[in-house]
Amino acid sequence: METPPLPRALLKRQVTVILILLLRWEAGSTILKYSTLEEREGGSFVANLAKDLGLDLGELAARGAQVISEGNKQYLQLQQKSGSLLLKEKLDREELCGDTDPCVLRFQVFLKNPVQFFQGELQLQDINDHAPAFLETEILLKISENSHPGTAFPLKIAQDLDVGSNTVQNYTISTNSHFHLFTRAHSDGRKYPELVLDKALDHEEQPELRLSLTALDGGSPPRTGMSQVVILVLDINDNAPKFAQLFYEARVPENSSVGSLVIMVSARDPDAGTHGELSYSFFHPSHQVLQVFEINERVGEIRLKKHVDFEETKSYQMEIEASDGGGLSGKCTVAVEVVDVNDNAPELTMSLLINNIQENSPETVVAIFRISDPDSGDNGKMLCSIQDHLPFRLKPTTDHFYTLVTERPLDREERAEYNITITVTDLGSPRLKTEHTIRVLVSDVNDNAPIFTQTFYTLLIHENNSPGLHLGTVSATDRDAGANAQVTYSLLPPRDPHLALASLVSIHAERGHLFALRALDFEALRAFEFRVGAADAGSPALSSETLVRVVVVDDNDHAPLVLYPPAPNGSAPCPELVPRAAEEGYLVSKVVAVDGDAGQNAWLSYQLLKATEPGLFRVWAHNGEVRTARPLGERDAAQHRLVVLVQDHGEPALSASVTLHVLLVDGFSQPYLPRPEGARDEAQADWLTVYLVIALASVSSLFLCSVLLFVGLRLCRRRRAAWEGGCSVPEGHFPGHFVGVSGTGTLSQSYQYEVCLTGGSEASEFKFLNPIVPNIQAPGPERNSEESSNLRNSFGFNIQ
Repeated sequence: METPPLPRALLKRQVTVILILLLRWEAGSTILKYSTLEEREGGSFVANLAKDLGLDLGELAARGAQVISEGNKQYLQLQQKSGSLLLKEKLDREELCGDTDPCVLRFQVFLKNPVQFFQGELQLQDINDHAPAFLETEILLKISENSHPGTAFPLKIAQDLDVGSNTVQNYTISTNSHFHLFTRAHSDGRKYPELVLDKALDHEEQPELRLSLTALDGGSPPRTGMSQVVILVLDINDNAPKFAQLFYEARVPENSSVGSLVIMVSARDPDAGTHGELSYSFFHPSHQVLQVFEINERVGEIRLKKHVDFEETKSYQMEIEASDGGGLSGKCTVAVEVVDVNDNAPELTMSLLINNIQENSPETVVAIFRISDPDSGDNGKMLCSIQDHLPFRLKPTTDHFYTLVTERPLDREERAEYNITITVTDLGSPRLKTEHTIRVLVSDVNDNAPIFTQTFYTLLIHENNSPGLHLGTVSATDRDAGANAQVTYSLLPPRDPHLALASLVSIHAERGHLFALRALDFEALRAFEFRVGAADAGSPALSSETLVRVVVVDDNDHAPLVLYPPAPNGSAPCPELVPRAAEEGYLVSKVVAVDGDAGQNAWLSYQLLKATEPGLFRVWAHNGEVRTARPLGERDAAQHRLVVLVQDHGEPALSASVTLHVLLVDGFSQPYLPRPEGARDEAQADWLTVYLVIALASVSSLFLCSVLLFVGLRLCRRRRAAWEGGCSVPEGHFPGHFVGVSGTGTLSQSYQYEVCLTGGSEASEFKFLNPIVPNIQAPGPERNSEESSNLRNSFGFNIQ
């Protein structure tokens, strides 16, 4: 909705008011002066401040007008609605100002937005609320009988706390035939009475007179105070006391203790007897002098009765009267100057304080305060400062007012809280200081986007996982605070349009947990990438994103598949033909297999699981080649059945087997295929490995030599008994031989036979009878054929 334009007259008026305020601000010398009677009730109207400042009521409230009194106590208050300046409480002029006239209370008017100050003064007008009072109800006056008519005798004055016309203006005395009263004005403006002798006194006729002295103030109606004047008529005393000086000066430091000597006055009287005995007293003392000083009547010492304070009263003046026993007196004046001591630390009065500042704000007013020191000279001069290296500075204004402002925009993430100590130090000796600490909090603005702890996340998950599996967690932090730091996570649309991300993963919006929605298949999907966004709850919201790559880890869920030879029923369809003249290493066939898995799960090894004749054929573990392990002979069987096991390296391992049928033929026209050099090198490497294993085993077997020797002796005894008694069957389990057929660690089959030793010829012959128990033993590489040949060579037996 569009705001209607302001009327031309109102706009002109506002411009005029602004110009006037600017001129007043620049001048800085406009003083608002008001006056009011004392003892008025709190809330009484003083002035229309808005009218005097030329401001509208709405503008006065909008600019946050405040009235600030000097000191820590507020005497005035501003009514925002009417713009009226009111008394906050009843004011007593005598309590606030004492004898000072006029009584002026100073204050300031503070306007914010923009900052502006106006000086103001409120004068308290005295009302006649105190009656004159004499300090003594009876005034003793000694007058010599030889006093001449016209001689004046000063009387003690009455005290009146009021000032101006409301204080004592006149004195009267009761009717008598010897005296009349004359009122004189003192140098300080006070009125004091003098008793004037009209008719000579006669001690013998009337030694004592009693008169009533009345003091009247200038109020309407006037108030009065009364005292009795007792006049003692003395015999002749022709020498009055005389002071050594008519004017004495003294200086008293304000930190002097009670009872300290201020000054000693001295007077002389040449008379003898009681006429020469002097007594000292204050003459016409003020109420203030009587409170602060006391005098020794005999010796004239003036001492402190209470502590003096330079800030309250800077000097005192008093008259001292020396009276002899004959009623004569002399007078002198004593002026006491109070020497200022730096006994007041500076004071700081806070007028405005803003404890919470929004970050990134331009120059902002934090506090407005006034400093003061009631001391004088250098003791009252002050320096104001704050700590270094803070983004704040002090700007002095008028009349010891300071404004604390930000020096630059603040950053909550850099620092969220400041403790600013304002130090005010005077220049006295020793220096006194006052410290005032304010706490400023920096409120947050959403100026920081969430930041992920990693720029790129890689998560691993095994295939065939259960739906709902926790994949991992992405995490982002936000340097802001509150709602500006509340991070929510979401999946961003994938860059690949063919990736159905919504069916693969989900994310917890508050914690950033990623979950798999369905089971993954490594063979179908090995890895995929997507983006995750993090947004805060600020206004406007800020966000960032990160890339997440999910890698599917392969599980061993596919068994090896034999491609060659093709074996639909687990057996090769046709036999492999091998000539009997084939040498060691002749290539019989090659088993080719694949595995759908990856990595270690797809590493295949081949081994000969079963063979019709162990030791005749071997299978290379890494390439599946089936080769002859030794040269073929005429006595080898014509048909052989080989079972080759193909096994992967997964956990657990999966395997497949294929059966090969090998047919040994004579006159086979296929050319002889020599063993490749690579195979020979590999065989040599296998033999080297075997030798290393045998060497290590030999070292370990030294420990068992004694046991084996013992067992060997027992066996020899049984063999000797068997030769003498015929054939014998070994007792217990026959351990058999470790027959290696492939060198890959596959279990092979061995046989146990009954053996009988026959004599009758030069060469003994072993005969293997019926096999007893077939056993599966753990093979060692290339060990079977070697041990078989060693047995034949050592014992000279043939296998039948």
